[in-house]
Amino acid sequence: MTTVVHTRAELAAARSALTGTVGVVMTMGALHAGHESLLRAAREQADHVLVTVFVNPLQFGPNEDFDRYPRTLDEDLDVCRRAGADLVFAPSVAEMYPDGASRVRLDPGRLGGELEGESRPGFFHGVLTVVLKLLQLTRADLTFFGEKDYQQLTLVRRMVRDLDVPVRVVGVPTVREPDGLALSSRNRYLSPTERATARSLSAALHAGSLAASDGATAADVLAAANAAFYQHDGPDVELDYLALADPDLEPGPVTGPARLLIAARVGTTRLIDNLAIRLDPR
Repeated sequence: MTTVVHTRAELAAARSALTGTVGVVMTMGALHAGHESLLRAAREQADHVLVTVFVNPLQFGPNEDFDRYPRTLDEDLDVCRRAGADLVFAPSVAEMYPDGASRVRLDPGRLGGELEGESRPGFFHGVLTVVLKLLQLTRADLTFFGEKDYQQLTLVRRMVRDLDVPVRVVGVPTVREPDGLALSSRNRYLSPTERATARSLSAALHAGSLAASDGATAADVLAAANAAFYQHDGPDVELDYLALADPDLEPGPVTGPARLLIAARVGTTRLIDNLAIRLDPR
């Protein structure tokens, strides 16, 4: 039985009735198989699963897609029920920000201005602010984030560590479509032609990973990924960044575990992806 609540008071009452550990999965709705993998992980590791569905205005820039972001609560609730979620919190903007947009927002530090933060100024201020608010409201023991949004996952982990938030952050591997494209709520914006072209992102990551497996240096891994991207791109694709960093998104390593990250605009839709690799240059 899945209980759906919309106010802070309803959430507090329902949360108090849950005994044992509670895992929270934070979403902006438009749930897909990637979200279902988060729900499964939460179901396996926590006694109760709490889902939040909230399109957070703080993380959208003035020219981004807040108004057209898909809102499919009825369908989302069906997914939550099938996955065995105990509680869904689906607040309004006014419920989350009763005094208007938060005047106090978390500063994500240097990393918040790089990669996604460089292309989307203020984005991670909004993300971390709403994540902390929801952690406070849900009083979760565990929280689950997908590795597809790897920079977000990294910053949430850092926030929890730096601010002594009593929650364990669990990263869940990216779910992909059969052709390699990472699942995203924004994929529905793509036309059939753009959908095919969007494979250039995963193709770049795959080429970089293969190069790393063959003993390539960091520079050669990036070169292989760039070449693959432009081999598969189309007229409506624009690369934003292709970067190599260590697992904590510090400057790229010469050897050892690393993360290869990419972002590109396909038509009017901005997509991101990443892959864990290992550098053992010969």
